[in-house]
Amino acid sequence: MSMGSTGEGLGRRDLIKRSAALGLITVPTMSFLSACASGGEENSTKGPAKAPVTKENPFGVGKGGKLDVVVFKGGFGDDYAKAWEAAFDKKWGTTSSHLGTQEITAKLQPRFNGGNPPDVVDDSGAQQIKLDVLAKGDQLADLTAVLDAPSLDDPSKKVRDTLVEGAYEQGLQGGKFVVLKYVYAVFGFWYSGKLFKDKGWTPPKTWDEFLAVCTQAKEAGIGGLAHQGKFPYYINVVIMDLIAKKGGLEAMKAIDNLEPNAFEGNPAALAAVEAVYEVVEKGLLMPGTNGLTHTESQTAWNQYKAAFIPSGSWLENEQLKQTPEDFDMKFLPMPLLADSKLPFEAIRAGVDEPFIVPEKAANKAAGLEFLRSMLSREWSTIFAQQANSLTVVKDGVDPSVKLRPGTQSAVDALKAAGGNTFSYRYPDWYSEMDSEIQNASNELMAQRIQPKEWIKRAQAAVDKAAKDPNAKNNKRV
Repeated sequence: MSMGSTGEGLGRRDLIKRSAALGLITVPTMSFLSACASGGEENSTKGPAKAPVTKENPFGVGKGGKLDVVVFKGGFGDDYAKAWEAAFDKKWGTTSSHLGTQEITAKLQPRFNGGNPPDVVDDSGAQQIKLDVLAKGDQLADLTAVLDAPSLDDPSKKVRDTLVEGAYEQGLQGGKFVVLKYVYAVFGFWYSGKLFKDKGWTPPKTWDEFLAVCTQAKEAGIGGLAHQGKFPYYINVVIMDLIAKKGGLEAMKAIDNLEPNAFEGNPAALAAVEAVYEVVEKGLLMPGTNGLTHTESQTAWNQYKAAFIPSGSWLENEQLKQTPEDFDMKFLPMPLLADSKLPFEAIRAGVDEPFIVPEKAANKAAGLEFLRSMLSREWSTIFAQQANSLTVVKDGVDPSVKLRPGTQSAVDALKAAGGNTFSYRYPDWYSEMDSEIQNASNELMAQRIQPKEWIKRAQAAVDKAAKDPNAKNNKRV
């Protein structure tokens, strides 16, 4: 999920999300879907005349049409999108309109309801319109044709053959590829290399070592763990990553597949929740962190008020203005609980930042071609330059592009992980379940519930999601 680039207002997604802080604002499913069903049978503006379909123009983009692009303006900013639009207009003779905003739902829900959505949307951030809600309302164009189109870099290859592992699977809703998650991100803890060097601390590899550093920090008048209290997405990542690393990939898949023992009866889940709760019980949280937004907590961390903070690899870009020059931002994989099935190097890594083409887009052909262009080395490199991040295009960034040190440390961790990466699907497939688990994590951090009650609430959220008729189409093997 990318974050607020100004350090104000709502930030990163949900990545996030966004997650942003992903999943934090719930779109009322029934009212939104009924509005989708009743509103706008016809587009309010007719698209341009289509051109003949050729190998060079697989979607029949018409010359001189309009292209309506809306992107989430978070930690990645939106300069990259403006550069893309200029390149697209030059090649295709289109006229682009651009909106960069964090108010995705407020700006776009009326347009989806009215049947006149944009042609391309980066549907991200805390105010994301939930992807499962859009999919159930038949609001998302099938993007399979983009994957099967010729790559702009090598027309002998299909676009799908140029993407990192997981790019296809993580774009599925109900078995249909309708979301292009564009950013390749990793998640874990972050710390200041300078602070650790000054204090003589060693980056922890086990949870016991993590608690020991937090305790030393507290003794030095520094918080152990900061978290983005108002957006429980982030601390929920910690809990869920501990479950995956202790219980292995089967524990993760049990949650995504809504199994009746996904949480209850899963010793790895209880151990993970108890481990995080121990931080709270021992007073190792940064004081006040439960009441702070993501940018407030992250800025306090930048001021050396806490040793650790959880986040994704967008963090460095989000905190550019608040980070001291000698801070030396570093990434740390989630430390291990005892008897973990995955190694310390294993990390949550996957695709994030969801781009969609609405089914009722006035210029759907141009929208699809825009996504194909995003999956070229040229546009992938533009994104890396402007947004300090990798994309889902394999080897898609020109070697001359230098990532900032903190982001590079995350990339190094990804290389060290090798094949030991994992990523949950349930936040996209079942947004209500995601929100309910995040809410339980919020209650846990405030000591309003105990770990066993968290397990009970999380399992109830799973059992409720399992009643969704669409669940049968969302299966991991």
